[in-house]
Amino acid sequence: MDDTTVVVTGGSRGIGAACVRAFAEAGATVVACARDVEPIEAMTGEFDRVKAVRADVRDEYDVERLMETAARIGGSIDVVVANAGVNHGPPGEMSLDGEPYARFDDTLRTNVRGVFATVKEAVPHLASDARILVPSGSIAREAKPGMGAYAVSKAGAEALARGFATDLKQVVGVVDPGLVATDLAGGQGRDAADVAPMFVWAATDCPTADLDGEIVDLRAWKGATR
Repeated sequence: MDDTTVVVTGGSRGIGAACVRAFAEAGATVVACARDVEPIEAMTGEFDRVKAVRADVRDEYDVERLMETAARIGGSIDVVVANAGVNHGPPGEMSLDGEPYARFDDTLRTNVRGVFATVKEAVPHLASDARILVPSGSIAREAKPGMGAYAVSKAGAEALARGFATDLKQVVGVVDPGLVATDLAGGQGRDAADVAPMFVWAATDCPTADLDGEIVDLRAWKGATR
């Protein structure tokens, strides 16, 4: 992935941090953001291709600056991983009828509006063959009790991916790696490092028709790479 510029939001932990490392190991220049950039800055000492930018995806001006920085470094943006997200509560214990309004609003502002801002602000800087990846999970499509605003936000993020896929010439798709052991999932699931290569595959070798406006899951990745 030499001469490839990748932007990862929420790159300080979990899937985001694993993606930063996986893309850097593949040779890409990675511009990663988070509200707390210290974990990303720690990776810059290991990979000279990693650039840390402090940004909050809830603030479109932060996101605009992030994309401008990535474009200055790489000339254009080849891959965007719109990964930043929050989950304000223990999975399975967040009944929708009990969601405080402030928690609901911040979840959607981060997980839905944040994806919207990430893609919208990337558009002026995208390469013609760029790919935009939106991480999600089955919770967006299969209701489970106690998943509250988080499940709603993932459904919204998937809808955004479909809408942008219709409106943009670049490829926009959803990547569903299954349950991953992050703070958002309560620490249960696969190691993020084990699924990060799936995002590299989605950004490079996944057939366009399978990704654009669609959902690629763990089975599709394993079937294509076994």
